[in-house]
Amino acid sequence: MTVERREEEEDPSQQSTDATAVWPFLSCDDNTIRLFHLPEEASYIDQLASDYQDSYHSNLVINEAEMVYDYCWYPYMCSSDPTSSVFVATTRDHPIHLWDATSGQLRCTYRAYNDMDEITAALSVSFNSSGTKLFAGYNKMLRVFDVHRPGRDFQQFSLHKGKDGPSGIVSSIAVSPSHSGMLALGSYNQSTALYAEDNMELLYVLHGQSGGITQVLFSKDGNYLYTGGRKDSYILCWDVRNTVDIVYKLYRSTENTNQRVSFDIEPCGRHLGAGGEDGLVHIYDLQSGQWITAFQAASDTVNGFGFHPHLPLAASSSGNRRFSLPDNFEENWNLRGDENCASIWTFG
Repeated sequence: MTVERREEEEDPSQQSTDATAVWPFLSCDDNTIRLFHLPEEASYIDQLASDYQDSYHSNLVINEAEMVYDYCWYPYMCSSDPTSSVFVATTRDHPIHLWDATSGQLRCTYRAYNDMDEITAALSVSFNSSGTKLFAGYNKMLRVFDVHRPGRDFQQFSLHKGKDGPSGIVSSIAVSPSHSGMLALGSYNQSTALYAEDNMELLYVLHGQSGGITQVLFSKDGNYLYTGGRKDSYILCWDVRNTVDIVYKLYRSTENTNQRVSFDIEPCGRHLGAGGEDGLVHIYDLQSGQWITAFQAASDTVNGFGFHPHLPLAASSSGNRRFSLPDNFEENWNLRGDENCASIWTFG
């Protein structure tokens, strides 16, 4: 496997789908969301490998009022169909926003209220496989919105009942792609719970991560679930048909960072890519759980990695929170070109 690189520039002061036209998608530390449009020329892949350019700017910048917790594309998004070109984002102390990915306009909001009739923010969001429901994760609670009925109408499900179910914040949501109706909820209490989507019946609770769950992801056939935790060096693989034990573990360097470090599975479902604080992206064979290769994606923490749904491309993001240094600090500390940036990789 060979890998070539191209960088997307992020302004340091600011920081899918038919993603052939709209990709990648970045949420940044300055409360903004940036969308980059890939060129539509058929020769783009060849140009990417031979005509390296550093870099190009985002086509759309959406300003949120607070920190972005999570976001999700509409599952049937198509850039040629403006009505479906939307995504949702949830931010601190605000309702869930449905944004138009073409114009950057706010389409509608989905609002949840607490017992004091105050707006409460979702910590995680995901559409169901048909795109008719919007799942939103809260503390010990899941709220389900009808996508076609924005506002404050929702179904509410309490997740922690007795000793069963997650007892913390629902930090990540994944829907099985096999249309089996299975829903996975990761929680900061270091557990992952599997539910039946239609009636929210609890099926299994998985324990094994040493940190709070930051991502849950189903395999392409829906038979396996991959979970990752904060400051946890291993991604765990679970067979949802037999959850007695862990199938295998995949290493990534995340033991010293509090960042959420994401991973992704390529469209054919054979390989998984994961970044880490060592700047490497590790590629694993999911049939055997064996490490295949790794490449240096940045000189800083690679906190995001995702495969293109159609093309032999992947995107990575890198960076850490930076603090102002005192005036008398002697060491010359300058950001390099591969820090605090997004990069596009082509695989051959």
